[in-house]
Amino acid sequence: MPNCTNNGCACTPNKSIKCTVQNCAHHCKNEQYCGLDTIQVGTHEANPTMDQCTDCQSFKLLG
Repeated sequence: MPNCTNNGCACTPNKSIKCTVQNCAHHCKNEQYCGLDTIQVGTHEANPTMDQCTDCQSFKLLG
């Protein structure tokens, strides 16, 4: 997928994936949604117990 959702290309917000990460390349900049069809969620903990232990592994730094 091209890096365009947050760089001026058309972004179709996926209303099933809310997102507030403004510096992600997949963020629809005028709405609080992701422009991807699906995302991968993972963890950086061996035994996650809180939401802070999870990560959007589809994140791509805007730039």
